[in-house]
Amino acid sequence: MSAKMRSLLTILIGMAALLTAVWAIYQGTSSSEPKITGAIEAGATAPEFTAVNSDGEQVKLSDYRGKVVMINFWASWCTPCVREMPKIKQIAQTYQNDVEALFVNVGEAKGTIREFMEKQQFDFPVIIDVTGKVSGLYRITGLPATMIIDQEGIFSHILLGELTKDIPLQQWLEETVQQRNWSFADL
Repeated sequence: MSAKMRSLLTILIGMAALLTAVWAIYQGTSSSEPKITGAIEAGATAPEFTAVNSDGEQVKLSDYRGKVVMINFWASWCTPCVREMPKIKQIAQTYQNDVEALFVNVGEAKGTIREFMEKQQFDFPVIIDVTGKVSGLYRITGLPATMIIDQEGIFSHILLGELTKDIPLQQWLEETVQQRNWSFADL
């Protein structure tokens, strides 16, 4: 085979590889699945999810329909998450009759979560989101994040960042719980 033929063959193979790569990228970006963009806002419907918690139990958001849900996204390496965790836990315990608290660990393995929970002396179950599936649905781009979902599955309040004394999380929970009572009183 001549040098010209080898050069031409190399160019043709390169072009075929380039066209294949372009086609693969095009197929990946033209999926028929809806794209999730932007932040979730109060008033939006909370995305359904199914996950497993640290007790090995399956957790589905829809199982809590009719009850107020507080979801806290966190990780053990996140200093603000660790700082706010005792307060979030205390608030969850205070409202345990009216509010279901779901703690979602983002990106860490079960062993890492277990070690952290033991060290901090926490004994509540944690949803394990090692692949980021749940946090992706909820469009979490930073930790911590705490969201309150009303009895109908609608976001009532969203806190992106650390819970501080200036943030009225307890008031938000009370308002959301009371919404249900007001709607029943109006009947």
